[in-house]
Amino acid sequence: MIVVFIIGYVCIALEHPLHVNKSATALLLATVLWVFFATGDPTTFPAYDDFREYLLLHPGDTFLSWLTHVPLIEHLGSVAEILFFLMGAMTIVEVIDVHEGFRIITDKINTRKKTTLLWIIGIITFFMSSVLDNLTSSIVMVALLRKLIEDKKDRLFFAGIIILAANAGGAWTPIGDVTTIMLWIGGKVSSVHIMATTVIASVVSLIVPLLILSFTMKGNFTRPELNAKEGANIQLTHTERNIVFFLGVGALLFVPIFKALTHLPPYLGMIGGLGVLWIVTGFMHKQRSEEDMNRLSVNNILKRIDTSSILFFLGILMAVNALQTCGQLGMLSISLDKIPLGEPSKYYLITTVIGLLSAIIDNVPLVAGAMGMYNFPMDHYFWAFLAYAAGTGGSILIIGSAAGVAVMGMEKIDFIWYLKKISWLALLGYLAGCAAYIIQEYLMMM
Repeated sequence: MIVVFIIGYVCIALEHPLHVNKSATALLLATVLWVFFATGDPTTFPAYDDFREYLLLHPGDTFLSWLTHVPLIEHLGSVAEILFFLMGAMTIVEVIDVHEGFRIITDKINTRKKTTLLWIIGIITFFMSSVLDNLTSSIVMVALLRKLIEDKKDRLFFAGIIILAANAGGAWTPIGDVTTIMLWIGGKVSSVHIMATTVIASVVSLIVPLLILSFTMKGNFTRPELNAKEGANIQLTHTERNIVFFLGVGALLFVPIFKALTHLPPYLGMIGGLGVLWIVTGFMHKQRSEEDMNRLSVNNILKRIDTSSILFFLGILMAVNALQTCGQLGMLSISLDKIPLGEPSKYYLITTVIGLLSAIIDNVPLVAGAMGMYNFPMDHYFWAFLAYAAGTGGSILIIGSAAGVAVMGMEKIDFIWYLKKISWLALLGYLAGCAAYIIQEYLMMM
């Protein structure tokens, strides 16, 4: 299974030379891994212990019955939450875009210098991600970027920085990234502690790439003269644009509030917000011609959602979940724990490695495995460092984070291009942030 996963991963990375769509590879990879799991000798899998516990309550059931009704359904449910969240967020952003709502922000950005815009985009994304989450923030910022930069090659660099900034911003707050949410809800970190201890490392991980690009990126960029979206040639009033913008952004901002108030999954808040926006825009345009209503309706805008990216998410997450359920990721965590170093150096190294691995393997199962392995008390330095490492390490490869996959799909960024142009910046920023966190902890212990 590990060999098949590596082969599939390489095929995804070489999507363009092979002329095989990454979504097709990911879907096939997920299917093959689960088939291998289902048809292999169950007694050789670490997951067999979970099956034996299941048999105590369901005597007579087979391994295949357990596999299809427990872990497979559970993983499909968790992945579906992410997919519906992503679909809702992407649709809301598209609705705002079609209604020219982003002009409220883009009209206020007057610079034409690449370096100035680089810092503006990076800072806005960083703080937006800390309030929303890295996935939603990256989707919103890419939509903004399309309104600011016309040249595709120029835009790709800024899209890369959006990934770095979104992951860095999401790592230092309890609601900014799914892994920090896991640690927060799991009682491993308190909200105040994680913000106080990881904010410096997160800032450093973004500042380092921005400083490097400030010296290497030169010249000006050109802004698009015409809005290519449908609806751009429809006369929209200033009030209509503002209503859609503030209602759409409000729906995105309400998601963490919804979760805090109801303790229900975030995707419910997201699709609920989309429902409200859908109803309001329907009433708003009821006096328009049928043609204009159709072009501005959410029904039409739904056609713009990148279904290929959604299916890629489904495939890659289900593939990783197969490795997690089978036990390979747990075995990896146990191997890391055997590193012959004393504390705290040992756990600093383990956490740094986990962050690097999160660029290849989804950070959710990695963090889940670490939470199951270690019993450190709440607000122990290990947990806060884990939140930073797992959150920002995913930026090193474009498919290492939800933000990266979303931007990859929206801007059609090539895996190899990102590896050559952005990965080394992300790696330097990540290592600099790790060093900043370790130095900070040593100073606090003195």
